[in-house]
Amino acid sequence: MSLERVLRSPGGAWLTGSGPAADVVVSSRVRLARNLRPYPFPTKLSPEQARHVIDEVRAALNALPPTRSGRLELVELQALEPLERLVLVEKHLISPQLATTELPAAVAVDPSESLSLMVNEEEHLRLQSLASGLQLRVAWEAADRLDDELSERLDFAYDERLGYLTTCPTSTGTGMRVSAMMHLPALVHSNQAGELVSTLARVGVVVRGIHGEGSKAYGNLFQISNQITLGRAESEIIESLEAVVQQLVERERGARELLYRERRTQLQDQVGRAYGLLTHAYAISSEEALSLLSTLRLGVDLQLVPQVRPEVCNELMVAVGAASVQYREGRLLEPAERDIRRAAMIRERLASRQAPRGEG
Repeated sequence: MSLERVLRSPGGAWLTGSGPAADVVVSSRVRLARNLRPYPFPTKLSPEQARHVIDEVRAALNALPPTRSGRLELVELQALEPLERLVLVEKHLISPQLATTELPAAVAVDPSESLSLMVNEEEHLRLQSLASGLQLRVAWEAADRLDDELSERLDFAYDERLGYLTTCPTSTGTGMRVSAMMHLPALVHSNQAGELVSTLARVGVVVRGIHGEGSKAYGNLFQISNQITLGRAESEIIESLEAVVQQLVERERGARELLYRERRTQLQDQVGRAYGLLTHAYAISSEEALSLLSTLRLGVDLQLVPQVRPEVCNELMVAVGAASVQYREGRLLEPAERDIRRAAMIRERLASRQAPRGEG
């Protein structure tokens, strides 16, 4: 497996649209923050120390047995073009912060894109596990296995009283962030999303946009995650967020049912228009594409467009990003030309990856 294959792939295993509650929960994610003794945290790390951290992590990864889909391949960020880094951001494999760091840094990804590792971001290590649908425990088990294997080869900074030591105080303890990417078009349409965001903030749950902190909820996609890890066990954090996500799933399904029952004709019209524009437009911005794909995905989940597979919508929601469009073309594009190439890619994907006749 090469990183080029990951960069060119239509999407990882976490975008298959499978798993429990996949009609509302696109994916589940677990991240673990770890730092190595005796190095200072990344905010105080010298370039030479940063390179030593990368070397230690590379040696540890090389000594690990392969995952189910293959080995985690480590690549130094400085070896990647800026456009390649941005593609990794759009594929949710690295953070915007890591993509722009001046410190020697690295990323490791397995072939399925389910497991990845950021080196020298906010922490020395940020281990990530992704799963399709509402599968927080599945994502946790995979992350926990990799964490155990790495801890046998790396000396993680750990305090008996505080737990894992981290740069960000809110990560100290388990160092675990658990999140679910949720598609909530009906709650947004019925003006309930804003109220829910305020309510969740009061109980320690963070709501962010599609690319995490500071990003907007384009395509009606929201990342729901825990805020505090200190003093709480991993199982407690997962159980708590799982309950919140399950409540949101039920609220979204209820809002969809009401929308379908009371405004069926208008809903069919919106879905039909979205499908028509996506399959016939010759220029489209990423923001408009995400909005239309959100409406199309809602139509797919309500079985209004059975010829379109859910995973195609999920993959396109990632593939319409500016960096991904330009990477496929192999060159930088002006915004107008980018919109034209994006529209062509969407037409091609929707035409070539429809469900066989009779399959819903």
